[in-house]
Amino acid sequence: MANPLDLDQLRTFVAIVDTGSFTRAAEEVFKTQSAVSMQVRRLEERLGTDLFERSGRAVKLTDAGGRLLTYARRMLSLSQETLSAFDEETIEGHVRIGLPDDYAERFLPEIMARFVRSNPRVELQIACETTSSLIDHIDKGHLDVALVCPSKTSAWSEIVRREPLHFVTSASHSVHEEAILPLAIGRQDCAWRRQGVDALNRIGRPHRILFTSWSAQIVTSAVLAGLAVSVLPECALRPGMRVLGEADGFPRLEDAEIAVMRGRNTNTPVISALVEHIRESLQNLAPVSPAQSSSRLPETRMIRSQRLRPGVGAAGW
Repeated sequence: MANPLDLDQLRTFVAIVDTGSFTRAAEEVFKTQSAVSMQVRRLEERLGTDLFERSGRAVKLTDAGGRLLTYARRMLSLSQETLSAFDEETIEGHVRIGLPDDYAERFLPEIMARFVRSNPRVELQIACETTSSLIDHIDKGHLDVALVCPSKTSAWSEIVRREPLHFVTSASHSVHEEAILPLAIGRQDCAWRRQGVDALNRIGRPHRILFTSWSAQIVTSAVLAGLAVSVLPECALRPGMRVLGEADGFPRLEDAEIAVMRGRNTNTPVISALVEHIRESLQNLAPVSPAQSSSRLPETRMIRSQRLRPGVGAAGW
């Protein structure tokens, strides 16, 4: 019978892919760079194929490497799940987390991937709503953790990420050149809306609100269809959008801030673990550009997503 694959070698292989570098992978797995190279060489010898294309410092998977990556992640995940099942101190329970839908598409895959791998016996209950609604749910005890745009009413939130805020238009249309600028933006309590409208008022640019919605999908659709200009943070940029700068006659905007909020009396190990994973995930994310594809949420049995209805608490999930 063939010898089984070495999980330590697979862990190093995945670390190289995730960090994009043999050097950074060595730091991730606490090995020397030569030890990492040796593990990859032995793994390639074991499988009888090259896993990476050697072209300078760039790290690029071969077709075989891409196939192995899927199996490697599954094997490492199952290994961790097995160990957790026999660990009497493993974290169990459930956490109710809320975030706006545009944050969910960009940030949730990374947060979930980190947290679920480390805490396979914790159930995540997820709600997607506006910042104001999420703050209200936190205040009423309907959520344990929320990822929000910070505001004066949420002084006890913690800033975990800052990124550029942009005026954006369709790359295939010229709606931004219209004499009266049509806008597709969030509702009146949206911080991005206020900043964008105030900036246009300061430079005297005529504008009108064409679409108002709390749904990022609706706003994004209006922009991509060439119907309106919007104000979006870097995380919400999509293929087919173009950032409008000073050369286009649009003022610069202040950076958007992203904060994590915890409900009162939620100082438990499971919630503290999730907050720490959120910090790490958002700090490690690479910048996004309109040319990048949007991420898909990973499939998992442990996730339920729904909107909170007024008056519905934890029992209503």
